[in-house]
Amino acid sequence: MTTAHPAIVAHRNSIAYAMSGEKEKWLALFTADAVVHDPVGPSPHDPEGKGSCGREELSSFWDKMISPSNLLFIPHKRIVSGPRSAAVTMTGVNYIQGLKTYIEMVAVYTVDGAGKISSLNVYWDLAELAAQLPEPAQP
Repeated sequence: MTTAHPAIVAHRNSIAYAMSGEKEKWLALFTADAVVHDPVGPSPHDPEGKGSCGREELSSFWDKMISPSNLLFIPHKRIVSGPRSAAVTMTGVNYIQGLKTYIEMVAVYTVDGAGKISSLNVYWDLAELAAQLPEPAQP
């Protein structure tokens, strides 16, 4: 039952398309008014923490966060909740500019009746990621 749950199907497709760089297929997984918080709360790419809402903002999110990355997502546990939601614990690995980073996360997917993602909230620690990055060069 869990693997056929619509939120699990959406999760599997979302990470597969992100890892393979298939932007249009990834965008097609979302409702027209979907909201993505990745991470939840303020971040350098979302200082107000309002998330990315709608196709145009999701497209911009892809261009800033997914496109420049070489991502690998390793799901550990998928937990369904009701007919349209699921939480997934996973490790995100990113290979970018010769650097490999790891981040533990919890992603909460909610889908509509057609199985399209209406909200995606991804919880991960910015400080944990920043600790893996090189210190900026001092002038």
